[in-house]
Amino acid sequence: MEEIRKYFPHLTEEQEHQMAALDTLYREWNSKINVISRKDIDNLYCHHVLHSLAIQKFVTFQPGTRLLDIGTGGGFPGIPLAIMNPKCQFRLIDGTNKKITVVKAVAEAIGLKNIEALHERAEEEKGKYDFIVSRAVMPMPDLVRLCRKNISPIQRNSILNGIICLKGGELAKELNPLGKKVETEPISNYFREDWFEGKNIIYLPL
Repeated sequence: MEEIRKYFPHLTEEQEHQMAALDTLYREWNSKINVISRKDIDNLYCHHVLHSLAIQKFVTFQPGTRLLDIGTGGGFPGIPLAIMNPKCQFRLIDGTNKKITVVKAVAEAIGLKNIEALHERAEEEKGKYDFIVSRAVMPMPDLVRLCRKNISPIQRNSILNGIICLKGGELAKELNPLGKKVETEPISNYFREDWFEGKNIIYLPL
């Protein structure tokens, strides 16, 4: 939790309790269903929660914003973002049902009311959202093809509706087909831990 408090010092009491509860919950569930690498569970807050919250540093979501987390896995970035944005609505989807079981259980345990978790592939999702969020679930051009249909035409935020993705590594070749509209923001601009070097927020308005 130290990393979260350092970069987000104004958590409400409820947000503090919800964030603090994640450690025990993910350790318990990870012993039954491997949603986080067992070698990595001790780094839950830095490598998963704080990583997810880089999106929170990139844009402040307005109340009523609807977000779709594609390939959420164990609930990242959706669960940390939902904790930070109680007046926004989140749908978290994944093609692996046991991962959605964990997401639902964690959300219920911490009292998150603004999350809906579904066992569903991106191709099947029909809803409209202000933003698609994801953690490196697939190459960006493939993600664009799958979820362009899900972007709402109604604008309510300081940046245009589109895709916000967390990715690392060499991205020039992958992003080149998307043209000049795509933006890359190093996460190290927000978080100083060495682990974030080479990791980026990718934003594509659609």
